[in-house]
Amino acid sequence: MPSSTERARVGTTGHGLTTGTVARRLGVAPTTLRTWDRRYGIGPARRHGGRHRRWTPEDIAVLEHMCELTSSGVPPAEAARTALNGTPDPQAPAVTPHVLPASSGTKPDGLAADVARQERRGLTSAALRLDAWTIDDRLTAVIGRYGLLPAWDQVIMPTLHAVGRKWQTSGERYVEVEHLLSWHVSSALRRGAAQPAATDGAGLALLACTPGEMHTLPLEALAAGLAERGLGVRMFGASVPGEALSEAVRRIGPSAVVLWSQSRNTAARPLAHHVASIEWGVRGARSRPAVLIAGPGWAGAPLSGTHHPRGIGEAIRLLTGFCEP
Repeated sequence: MPSSTERARVGTTGHGLTTGTVARRLGVAPTTLRTWDRRYGIGPARRHGGRHRRWTPEDIAVLEHMCELTSSGVPPAEAARTALNGTPDPQAPAVTPHVLPASSGTKPDGLAADVARQERRGLTSAALRLDAWTIDDRLTAVIGRYGLLPAWDQVIMPTLHAVGRKWQTSGERYVEVEHLLSWHVSSALRRGAAQPAATDGAGLALLACTPGEMHTLPLEALAAGLAERGLGVRMFGASVPGEALSEAVRRIGPSAVVLWSQSRNTAARPLAHHVASIEWGVRGARSRPAVLIAGPGWAGAPLSGTHHPRGIGEAIRLLTGFCEP
């Protein structure tokens, strides 16, 4: 806790910290603290001049506990009751989250519905508070605990959609929340995609967004999912020009190419046909890549000579078949 000299320097009186100062320290909005005080009694023990809130170290300890609980997905009313009743014994055993049975390996097939809901609530809460450290910790934990695909399908993608809807329905509010969350999701996925360098050629998947397409997160999730299975990836990212993509396919000679399109405007059907026709190798033993057209932009009539997975899970299964030696 800060000393009395430090408290004076940040705009407090001897009676405690102001609500604005506490809010900045905890990374929450001042209105959130006032709401918690009004609804749940999570408020300062004293008020300056009978009206203005002044938070003592003991008050702030309760608030910090409240923030920790809500960040972990505990509903505010329940979190408030727990925080007001005191900090739990640190020696008490941690509660093990329930997951659906795993069919193979050490990772579960998915999260139980209540656990997924709690994980989404915690991640959303951290994002709304612009709490970068907690966002990062929760993303790392959910991917490590459940595996990339269940984490993406049941926690990360629904949370991104929920934050996006909140932004779309409230004018320009919450755009900073979406940007911060997207950046941390991208960082977590790139950590998951880290792998030893793979040689070019057979067994490699080349991933690229179509020209004009800037939405890369689903493609980054696919790259991380493939890396999790030990498959080689070349990730080219957003808005790859057609000529550059064609040249990369000829130079690398991948087993498969994934073209991601988020909207119909960027679904470059002639480019997909062209990539599917590219050949390399000596005459009589020439090869072509398997081409996957992925993303909602490709909805509609299928393209002959290509594969259209309906989700990242199906794309991973197809690519595993094409790229495994």
